[in-house]
Amino acid sequence: MNLPISDRLLACAGFVAPGERVADIGCDHGYLGIYLLQKNIARFVIASDIRPQPLQSAVRNAAKYGVSDRMSFHLSDGAADIPRDFDTLVCAGMGADTMVSILEAAPWLKDRRYRLILQCQSKTPLLRTYLSRQGWRIAEESVLRDGRFLYTVMEVWYQPDYPRLTEAEAHFPPALLENPSKEVPAYYQWVVGGIALAAAHQPEKKPLLDALEALSQIPELTWLKEETT
Repeated sequence: MNLPISDRLLACAGFVAPGERVADIGCDHGYLGIYLLQKNIARFVIASDIRPQPLQSAVRNAAKYGVSDRMSFHLSDGAADIPRDFDTLVCAGMGADTMVSILEAAPWLKDRRYRLILQCQSKTPLLRTYLSRQGWRIAEESVLRDGRFLYTVMEVWYQPDYPRLTEAEAHFPPALLENPSKEVPAYYQWVVGGIALAAAHQPEKKPLLDALEALSQIPELTWLKEETT
């Protein structure tokens, strides 16, 4: 029986290490957790949602796909009411404001024992800025295309001594270039295009545009410019 899982969730699953206990926050239909268990990637999944109906859907789907014995289900506002015995926390399909509020309400996540996998739907620079200022390091980030849209998935660790991101890096972080995919140039072009459009009406955005364009002049990154021309 095929699981109808999106490319975004598959990208998140790709960040999970074999044998981990995973907390899926805002699990919705539960497909991510079910996939991780079906493929024997995770050994246990804690599934939570703030709404009863999606959580019940996840319960039914887990039974349908035969993984109920390796999942627990929790009605929870973010991570507030879930067990803390997990290795990796996944938040996917939420905007930056929601993710920030979840992290703000769970300061206990600032612990090197936990790893975060975040797939942000909107205001991603805001999320990156928040993470950096709060001592989180974006260790890896990748770009994916799902339908007509580009998204990123990031792996985050608490590392308070790590250098803070600049404003330009919050829009286009160094982690994207450490393991570049074919979609990175398109993402760079989309970011620069959006800032250029804003700068046409908001002169205060021009320094940010200049800083972003300066990134592509670094010798190691000149391929960005080549790929987007």
